[in-house]
Amino acid sequence: MLNSRRELGLAAESAVARYLEQHGFSVLARNLRVGRDELDVVARQGPLVVIVEVRTRGVGAFTSAFGSISAAKRLRLRRAGARLWDRQLRDDPSIERLRFDAASVRFIDGAPQVEYVAAAF
Repeated sequence: MLNSRRELGLAAESAVARYLEQHGFSVLARNLRVGRDELDVVARQGPLVVIVEVRTRGVGAFTSAFGSISAAKRLRLRRAGARLWDRQLRDDPSIERLRFDAASVRFIDGAPQVEYVAAAF
């Protein structure tokens, strides 16, 4: 049983990492600090690098997990992605592009259910 918000978040990120690996991605980083921002999951598939924002919500939540990604949060993620690109990825000739995805994780009877949106923002 997940006892805290932190444990729930880590379990959701682990579920998304497994989901990505099952779909041919290699997970490069989790909880990657880029300046003051944190990227939940960074993964790669061939020349594509994806930054994945992971969200989870309980059954009675007022907003959906995807709906909770505010415009301000999207802006922070894009800035962090630009920093990551400039500092680490730009000079790698095998990387062609960066994409921002989102994942929603619900836990049903303790089992994670992942809903994934590529190029979410």
